Amino acid sequence: MSTARGVKIPIGKILLDQGKITPDHLKQALTLQKSTTEKLGRLLVDLGFVSEADVLAAYAQQLNVAMYDPEKTPPDPSVAKVIPDHLVQRYNLAPLRRNGTKLVVAMADPTNVFALDDLRLITGFEIEPVLATLDSIAAIRSGGGGGGSAPPTASGSDFTSALANSTAGMDEALGTAASAETPDVPAAANPAQQQEKSSNADIDRMLDSIRRPENANEASDDDESVEISEDAPIIRMVNVLIQNAIKQVASDIHVEPDRRQVRVRYRIDGVLYEVMTLPKFAHAPLISRLKIMAEMNIAERRIPQDGRIHLRHEKRDFDMRVNVLPTVFGEKCCMRILDQGSVLIGLGRLGFLPEMMANLEMLITKPNGMVLATGPTGSGKTTTLYSILNRINSVDKNIITVEDPVEYQLPGINQVSVNRKAGLTFPVAMRAFLRQDPDIIMVGEIRDLETAEIAVQASLTGHLVLSSLHTNDSPSTIVRLADMGVEPFLISAAIIGIIAQRLARKLCEHCREPIETPHDVLSELGYSADLSSATFYRPVGCEECLNRGYRGRWGVYEFLTLSEDLAELIVRRAPLSEITQAAIAAGMVTLMRDGLDKARVGLTTIEEVLRVVSVH
Repeated sequence: MSTARGVKIPIGKILLDQGKITPDHLKQALTLQKSTTEKLGRLLVDLGFVSEADVLAAYAQQLNVAMYDPEKTPPDPSVAKVIPDHLVQRYNLAPLRRNGTKLVVAMADPTNVFALDDLRLITGFEIEPVLATLDSIAAIRSGGGGGGSAPPTASGSDFTSALANSTAGMDEALGTAASAETPDVPAAANPAQQQEKSSNADIDRMLDSIRRPENANEASDDDESVEISEDAPIIRMVNVLIQNAIKQVASDIHVEPDRRQVRVRYRIDGVLYEVMTLPKFAHAPLISRLKIMAEMNIAERRIPQDGRIHLRHEKRDFDMRVNVLPTVFGEKCCMRILDQGSVLIGLGRLGFLPEMMANLEMLITKPNGMVLATGPTGSGKTTTLYSILNRINSVDKNIITVEDPVEYQLPGINQVSVNRKAGLTFPVAMRAFLRQDPDIIMVGEIRDLETAEIAVQASLTGHLVLSSLHTNDSPSTIVRLADMGVEPFLISAAIIGIIAQRLARKLCEHCREPIETPHDVLSELGYSADLSSATFYRPVGCEECLNRGYRGRWGVYEFLTLSEDLAELIVRRAPLSEITQAAIAAGMVTLMRDGLDKARVGLTTIEEVLRVVSVH
């Protein structure tokens, strides 16, 4: 890119030297400029002293850039998709042609350093700007010369087609990723090392292309590789990261910059695994690509941003909630992967033991009352509530939900997303719900007294209300509602059931090994069940579970139903310890007991139960 060095020559002086205007013309325009915010060039045009073409030519001379001339720089249709549509529209530009390792781009503002940096990072080319009017840029784009519709991967609309349409070079780059599924590939002893080694091999060629973009563009101008939107190294790298995360059923992807490198981690079954480390130079283009897919402002690097990516992979729909956070070493990106089909697996596959399952099904068929799911973030509360809704959803029921945000779209259910900027909060939505003739209402989370009171009133006036709350166990939920300000007599009248839950990793059935029954540990935990037929196992690791020893997760539950004795304790504001003892006496199975019951039949391990359930 050629730009002028030192102090720029004023537009007025350039036009004066060219003889386009007289000193008197310049004086009049400068006098008028003092009382307006218009630029000098615009004022000279408005006064009729020069044409827009004259001012534009002077501006190009001032910036030391070329003017767009369709005859000298005709648009090349083969580079129409080099720049994603998001950037084309945001920065008012259009790609013209490729000149070796440079990409010639028509720009309305060639001085926009953010645009130039982003184009350089995304395309891998050096950018040679050419000054053009907005009309010229629009003509280039409408004529097929630049920035038409973005390819599928630019918006994340069809992940599978993006991979399928890539060139043979991409297939070669992804070769190791495909071979990772081949049974005869020996597994590494350490799963984290295995993932890092495999992933680094997948993107080694891509990193080399990012570091030296000229290596990726050695083909002639008429070669297909000119259309690099789907074949650009950084785009292929992001595709591989997302594809591998989906294959390994990861719930989150973390991209974390450090002083000298970038760490990529997947959260699989609730545990973070480092899958690869990237060199520092890959960080900026990687984050820019993710921002483009999530429709964020790629020029803003100082504040956190939220976005969303929708993609389709192997005939399955996924949504990704994306958050970018500025850190001292650069922007950290976290992506939550939401499988739209995961909430339709049914209550029977969540891990409820038969007796608890029967009690829950009886409870959710009641016409009114409140059922609460409680637990920390990431404990599966939303999945439980959605599974309940799916079970009781029918054509004769009007079901409405309010969530922040709506994570999964459920057929046949009216879902509302909170919008605080517009004034749509949980209380506002719930008041509207009561005028929508609902049978069942789901509130994503009870966060304040106002929401809690409306939910309680709705449950007492003939509606079944489902919601979630952040508490450690079922009995403490009652105390939490009272602390929020809900009257105890309303709590005892409204609540019909509370489910506290955690997610414990499942033992891999292909490699688990039985161990001697740990009587001493169980006695310390107060577990007194019959152990004569119990079989406890330990994780080993195999190809099926990628050497982790675990595959998938089970729910660990604590189900409290209100009895008359409990209702009396609530009304007289009994302490938590007394409520807990009364609930256990009434038949409540605690989280620890349910987890250990699952461990004794080989579904999980004692260590895993202790990891997710706190010991009081």
